[in-house]
Amino acid sequence: MTRVPVAICAADPILESGVSHQLRPRPEVEVLRADEAERAEVALVVVDRLDEENEQVLRRLQRTSAVRTGLIIGEFGQDALQTSIECGVAAVLRRRDADADRLVGLVTALIRGEGVLPGDMLGRLLDHVGRLQRGVPSASGATLSTLSAREGEVLRLISDGFDTREIATKMSYSERTVKNILQEVTTRLQLRNRAHAVGYAMRQGLI
Repeated sequence: MTRVPVAICAADPILESGVSHQLRPRPEVEVLRADEAERAEVALVVVDRLDEENEQVLRRLQRTSAVRTGLIIGEFGQDALQTSIECGVAAVLRRRDADADRLVGLVTALIRGEGVLPGDMLGRLLDHVGRLQRGVPSASGATLSTLSAREGEVLRLISDGFDTREIATKMSYSERTVKNILQEVTTRLQLRNRAHAVGYAMRQGLI
């Protein structure tokens, strides 16, 4: 049996050691050291939640390597699924479900080119795609063909009176990212400023 070389990426050494401990005894998988990561065919990114820093890790893997990426995550927020897909993640497993068998199953699926999602996430993805195709509002009130989930959340927070710094803190983004989100919305929808963007979104029933 050829063992699948796997790189484990985690900012928290406890998370990394937990997944490594589950996988090392398994004959199907070779857990690589940090200095061997270039040999990886699968990368498992292990996080508590998908914040800006972790999103950048996923995007860097997408840009710089040909590995198949799986996400092991603790808290899966409202827009994390869409962001994960945009970042090239092919398989997602909740940390509470990440025993050795499920981890090996996820690695095996990735190496076969298959996608893996928990049932509830798959339902959310299908609902998202269906609404995107129809151009109708999502459950959160955003029209997916007009505003992404995080764009809608930024505008909702602005409408509630929060400034850029407070929004960045609440969403675990940098202030620059919040400003970039606003710039993208105003440019794409041809609006003058953030007040115009909030007013437009409210009139259209997007927030």
